[in-house]
Amino acid sequence: MGLLKEIQMCSIYTVPICFQVRNMSRRYLQVLCVKLCGNLKYSQSHLYSTVVPPDEITINYRHGLPLITLTLPSRKERCQFVVKPMLSTVGSFLRDLQNEDKGVKTAAILTTDGREIPATTLMEILLMNDFKLVINKITYDVQCPKKEKLSMEHATDMENVKSLVHRLFTALHLEEFQKKREHHLLEKIDHLRGQLQPLEQIKAGIEARSEAKTSGLLWAGLALLSVQGGALAWLTWWVYSWDIMEPVTYFITFANSMVFFAYFIVTRQDYTYSAVKSRQFLHFFHKKSKQQHFDVVQYNKLKEDLAKATESLKQVRHSLFANARRESQ
Repeated sequence: MGLLKEIQMCSIYTVPICFQVRNMSRRYLQVLCVKLCGNLKYSQSHLYSTVVPPDEITINYRHGLPLITLTLPSRKERCQFVVKPMLSTVGSFLRDLQNEDKGVKTAAILTTDGREIPATTLMEILLMNDFKLVINKITYDVQCPKKEKLSMEHATDMENVKSLVHRLFTALHLEEFQKKREHHLLEKIDHLRGQLQPLEQIKAGIEARSEAKTSGLLWAGLALLSVQGGALAWLTWWVYSWDIMEPVTYFITFANSMVFFAYFIVTRQDYTYSAVKSRQFLHFFHKKSKQQHFDVVQYNKLKEDLAKATESLKQVRHSLFANARRESQ
């Protein structure tokens, strides 16, 4: 009782705290009321609350995954977002935030010095450092908890596990993926053939006219050479003698050589009959294409896309055939 008197005499403003004390012989239970010394007005200033503020954004790790907790601006309630660091990006996280609360008109993530982080950045990289989350022009400072660094052996084991999971996923879903790709390629080939069909008809008509004009030009060249040979023969045997016509034929041959050399300078091609025919055919073809508004560039692009799609389809079917053969064995 003397102890109680001394405790009661040391205070003016007191707060009661009750506890139980048992004596050593455990014969009776005595309840003591202890009063703390000091002014209650000043003692309350040292009390702190452990409740998270309603507008604070927190990041915790649960089962190894980051858990971002924030207050939605419209509903004013706390919402948790589970982040998959290796799959989620900054853009996908912001889209999830806007889908959850339609009141989020604008959302962005900035570095601590105010630079905007690209939407393609992985959340795993983002959570390595502190950042700022801007929602409807309101900036929130987000502090990321520091994760313990993995040892080299543990990190190597994690990479091996990730590689194994990726290979297993590929092996289990490869056939399904190849069938979907085969279906997609078949649809693409049908679409390209549908676009090429009217162009092929126009192209066939232009090619026929160009081929006819090229053949006519070649026959005209043959006729011109025949007339030239006949004229030289007539002048040599009926009008003049060979002594007079020999210099004439020399200068005609020299003039033809000059024409062939000029053709090489202009076209950078040798003067061969096949090259001349191809060049003249292309000249007539492009001229007719402009007249009939035939887009040669678009036609060539469609043909290239069709060739690539056909080759890819051949490879996919070969792979499916090999897988079916292995399963049958």
